Amino acid sequence: MTTTSGPAGTTVLAPRPAQPPTSGQPAGRPDVMTRRLAKLGWLFSAPALVVIGIVTIFPIVFSVVMSFSDVQVSGNGFSLGKLTTANYSAVLQSGRWQHDLIFTVVYTAVTVVAELVLGTAIALVLERLGAARGWMMALLLIPWSMITVISAQLWRYIYDGTYGVADALLRPVLGFAPNFLGQPTLSVVSMMVADTWKTTPFVAIIVLAGLVMLPQEIYEAAEVDGAGGWATFWRITFPLLRPTLALAVLFRVLQAFGLFDLPFVLTSGGPGYATESLALLGYQVMFTNLDFGTGAAVATSTAALVLVGCMVFLKVFRAQVAEDRG
Repeated sequence: MTTTSGPAGTTVLAPRPAQPPTSGQPAGRPDVMTRRLAKLGWLFSAPALVVIGIVTIFPIVFSVVMSFSDVQVSGNGFSLGKLTTANYSAVLQSGRWQHDLIFTVVYTAVTVVAELVLGTAIALVLERLGAARGWMMALLLIPWSMITVISAQLWRYIYDGTYGVADALLRPVLGFAPNFLGQPTLSVVSMMVADTWKTTPFVAIIVLAGLVMLPQEIYEAAEVDGAGGWATFWRITFPLLRPTLALAVLFRVLQAFGLFDLPFVLTSGGPGYATESLALLGYQVMFTNLDFGTGAAVATSTAALVLVGCMVFLKVFRAQVAEDRG
């Protein structure tokens, strides 16, 4: 403190001006210990980052480079030629690619909506269970924990026209059994049913996690006000569950748009190309036709479409959340 002369000869204590830090460390910068911990963290993370770079990043970059290259295939392997856009021209002008794009988009939309509705209904039931919730969740996760190749083979046995379960159940009732995997429309619907059976538990668990985190005081107030079940769901539960539902939709869209193993085992993309997805098309072009450049273009274009779709979805979701908060 410093002293100054006030009126009538009085002495006033004034605060001492702030002194710059004298520790020798510039203000606003992390200290030495923080920098050492950061370096130690990067050191421990380096092996995992190297593995991720080799297993994930390098194949993606190499696939993009291959899609813009004139790939020459020989008995000794393949080589990358000059840069070209002919691979993308061939893909975009292909009627088969356009058909597979429409099929993948429609398949993704239908299965995601069905799984979201069924998963939310199952989650609402599980939330009201008591001690039996754990057992029901364990049973519910059996289809999800099953490898897709195994579940696809299981559904192939069910749909079989000779000794399948569906044939045995429907033939006495209808007098005949539909050819589930031999007709284009039925094969698409059959594959959607198999996918919905497997992945609905995943959506149900995500929605259930969001339900148990909702504040119960709001429901108690709604009950006091005389709100019914439907009104409570649409006016309270559904708006509060929007972030959780958006997360479930995002995960399922990413998985459904990369559909490969289910049609590969169940229908092989048939009959014709009725159930052929973009991922299966890329596999067929690259490893069956040995057209590596065009196959890489199919894979890269599919990844670009998924990336753009997810960015648009996240932008719309953030705008909706900001509007709700406002």
